[in-house]
Amino acid sequence: MTRNGAAIGSFVFSVGQPGVIAFLVPYWITDGWQGSGAPLALQVAGAVLLAAGVGVLASTVIRFAVEGLGTPFPAAPTKNLVVGGLYRYVRNPMYLAVLASILGQAALLGSAGLLVYAAIDWATVATFVFAYEEPTLAAEFGEQYGAYRRAVRAWWPRLTPWNDQAPDGARTNFPASS
Repeated sequence: MTRNGAAIGSFVFSVGQPGVIAFLVPYWITDGWQGSGAPLALQVAGAVLLAAGVGVLASTVIRFAVEGLGTPFPAAPTKNLVVGGLYRYVRNPMYLAVLASILGQAALLGSAGLLVYAAIDWATVATFVFAYEEPTLAAEFGEQYGAYRRAVRAWWPRLTPWNDQAPDGARTNFPASS
């Protein structure tokens, strides 16, 4: 896949998948983002969480195209294992960004329905990661993914970036798989 093809595919994926899950469904759940008037502090926290989620989501989608030379969509996967940028801190920043976006909207709008939706979304995503994504990456990238998986947690970010010069031999930049 060319870098331009990966960029276009990643953009289309981000609108169709995380865009729908993180924004369209919450819009429907809240009847057009109607809220119950959450306290100002909760609204501010929600706005920060939503902005962070959108920024992380954009960063991860771009990384799939540039570093991975592919898309986040399983039918058009990356050529390279994506382990740079925010992926040096946590294995699933894109999923966490979607969750942060949903939780941010829940806080902004004071929506209990979005909290329930966030819990359902996380359970669904965690199951997908465990049952499909991790075994698929292990099969595709072998020990490259194994070393990465041992060094970087799935859901709780590291305080320091994973370093390819670490004494345990963990690497952050892998050559393209053949």
